Amino acid sequence: MTDVVSDPYADALRREILRSEQQRMRALVVFLVVLLVVSLAVVNFFPELVRPMFREPVPGWMPLAGVGPFLLYEAVALAVLHRRMTQGRDFPRPARLANALVETSMPGSAIVILSHYMDPQLVFGFWPPLLYFIFILLSTLRLDFWLSLWTGVVAAVQQMVLVLWLLPIVPWGNVANETLLYHGSRSIVLLMAGVIAGIVARSLRRQFDTSVAEAAARDRVTSLFGQHVSPAVVDRLLGTRSDTPSEMRPVCVLFLDIRGFTAMTRLRRADETVALLNDFFAEMIDIVDRHHGIINKFLGDGFLALFGAPLDDPGAASNALAAARGMLDAVDAWNRARPQQALRIGIGIHIGDAVTGTVGSPRRKEYTVIGDTVNLAARLEQLTKQAGARLLVSNEVREAAQVEGAVDLGPMPIRGYDQPVRVWRLA
Repeated sequence: MTDVVSDPYADALRREILRSEQQRMRALVVFLVVLLVVSLAVVNFFPELVRPMFREPVPGWMPLAGVGPFLLYEAVALAVLHRRMTQGRDFPRPARLANALVETSMPGSAIVILSHYMDPQLVFGFWPPLLYFIFILLSTLRLDFWLSLWTGVVAAVQQMVLVLWLLPIVPWGNVANETLLYHGSRSIVLLMAGVIAGIVARSLRRQFDTSVAEAAARDRVTSLFGQHVSPAVVDRLLGTRSDTPSEMRPVCVLFLDIRGFTAMTRLRRADETVALLNDFFAEMIDIVDRHHGIINKFLGDGFLALFGAPLDDPGAASNALAAARGMLDAVDAWNRARPQQALRIGIGIHIGDAVTGTVGSPRRKEYTVIGDTVNLAARLEQLTKQAGARLLVSNEVREAAQVEGAVDLGPMPIRGYDQPVRVWRLA
């Protein structure tokens, strides 16, 4: 793996793995500190407890000599890892392998040191060989099968080499703890522990892969479809397991604008204006969500909502109309509750074919809709001022939603269109 990773998913996964490695090192530092403190306390303050196990007195500084260098090494390695993480750099695999070799040598070092003060046979039955299992267990946090297996191999080989060096081993014999089979089986258990730890590490890695991939996909959907995407829409988009294509498709477009809001901003502080917009839009967003739409763009004191895109919705026109009516009811309730912040809105809706797709640069893209359908919906919203209406829809929306009780305003001239457009007033 290179030091600089450009792919967002790979970069997020790399950071998670480095954080797991950092957690492993911290746990090991804590363990070594506890081991050092306990060993120093026992040797220096309770020598009568350990005197029967040793053939000669153990110096009070001996635990510091055995554990201290490894503790110092681990602290330095942790500092180096932290620095590389802040620089956005990885911990190279050769360094990981070397680090595992050094760390897993700590029990072997303790065995060699203790063999000078007690019978080597007793040393291999004492606690130092058990430390190998601690290092194998913590290796699972490396999230790498081969590193865990390497830790098991180092532990198995080290123990066997030390046995052959320090003990009078014979292939066959009457004394069990002096035979090759006895100690060889212990090394095999260490090796198998490394294999099992590797399997667990691989399973954890796959879980990390899955969680990071899902988070990256959710972030990508949210980034593409604007500042707000309802959880239900996000789940449906993720369920498609495919990128949204650029295509011509039927879509229902709703524009909402707050009337006279620019003039209102002159009478309010900036923070009051923003707070008012946030409170109002929060209600509008909930309504759009409930009717299976998405807020595609916020336009200062208004927004553009889409129904039927990016996901197919046969009832797009009906849902858009129901959302618009819900918005008008919400505005009425708002004005009754906040007479000092009373608002007036205009809504225009049109349905038709539009070009949909993602536009932008590799660093930032956005899902958008382009075409006459969008333009006409925007013109209808602007026409609400002239028509003295709060909600205007095109004839296509009226027919698609089978609206009853609408007022026919007849063909009306629309800026940018050569022919008049038939418009219906619903509120």
